[in-house]
Amino acid sequence: MPQTLSASDMVTPGSLSPPPTEPTDGEQAGQPLLDGAPSSASLETLIQHLVPTADYYPEKAYIFTFLLSSRLFIEPRELLARVCHLCIEQQQLDKPVLDKARVRKFGPKLLQLLAEWTETFPRDFQEESTIGHLKDVVGRIAPCDEAYRKRMHQLLQALHQKLAALRQGPEGLVGADKPISYRTKPPASIHRELLGVCSDPYTLAQQLTHVELERLRHIGPEEFVQAFVNKDPLASTKPCFSDKTSNLEAYVKWFNRLCYLVATEICMPAKKKQRAQVIEFFIDVARECFNIGNFNSLMAIISGMNMSPVSRLKKTWAKVRTAKFFILEHQMDPTGNFCNYRTALRGAVHRSLTAHSSREKIVIPFFSLLIKDIYFLNEGCANRLPNGHVNFELYLASYESESPENQTEKERWKALRSSILGKT
Repeated sequence: MPQTLSASDMVTPGSLSPPPTEPTDGEQAGQPLLDGAPSSASLETLIQHLVPTADYYPEKAYIFTFLLSSRLFIEPRELLARVCHLCIEQQQLDKPVLDKARVRKFGPKLLQLLAEWTETFPRDFQEESTIGHLKDVVGRIAPCDEAYRKRMHQLLQALHQKLAALRQGPEGLVGADKPISYRTKPPASIHRELLGVCSDPYTLAQQLTHVELERLRHIGPEEFVQAFVNKDPLASTKPCFSDKTSNLEAYVKWFNRLCYLVATEICMPAKKKQRAQVIEFFIDVARECFNIGNFNSLMAIISGMNMSPVSRLKKTWAKVRTAKFFILEHQMDPTGNFCNYRTALRGAVHRSLTAHSSREKIVIPFFSLLIKDIYFLNEGCANRLPNGHVNFELYLASYESESPENQTEKERWKALRSSILGKT
């Protein structure tokens, strides 16, 4: 770890760091480590653990996990300012004469950290002040090697391209997520046009999957954290940030829109034979979504067919061959916390990991259930410990890493498995 750390801030570091000194009362002596990172520590210590030096670089898992979870306690722009300040202070980059040998060892590590940060969380750099911090700290090391300035230019170019692409996401969705509603039944020609445009269930399932993937790619991992942020009782009186979950919310609205679309298309035809034909068409589409691994569209289609305007059409359903529909309903049955679905999802994930084609790699989970799982995982663990430390174990580790060792841990693990996997 950096030489400027005081004993009260010292934690056991990763593999590139020298041995730690003895902790004082400010930190927990002998605290367990998780992949080279502290399981709990003060926010300042965790920030220090992120800062590279000439001889130290944080582990990749720690970088991602801390940058993701830190926004619960500190705004990203403030975190970047503190990281840059620590780099300048520890490497003495504010001195008239730099130690070029040390800077040449430190420079690539700093640029690597900034590259990982901008690549994974580009939205953290939307404000001009954050770009200013990057230019300032890299400008201080640039005199030691002009390659640093060139690398910074490339990094900023890639960042601007990412931000431009992300800005197109929400704008393209404006007005597209309004629920379908009609004051009067539309002409039957609209229904015939739908079947004329896409009468092949596999083709429609593919197109729905493209829509799903397009919307998913705009959701940053930080939105999942920000969606469930609660005011930290040990922090300031104001929340850390404003609402920044527009892409996540738009994706949830897409699910609702698809439900309404299915129900509307089924109800539009005047004759029950035609309505039955549309139901069977959507059953086939749902089955193809299941085969592709698109569980979100699958559940939206099933939900649309189970809406009361559709489910009450008894005479129409009497003309439907429902065997395939019942199989799909069984797969998405909510009983046992969606146990059947979770089994199918694990199978799709396994297929994805061993896939040889891009089609076999697709796995789109039932998104609302994923959000629910994340919510309860977050609610089940405290963000801060009674001593004020950030409970970093909540974000980095799990009982998958090490088996429960005592009865309390075993009961907690059993409860978590029951909640997540629907098992007792």
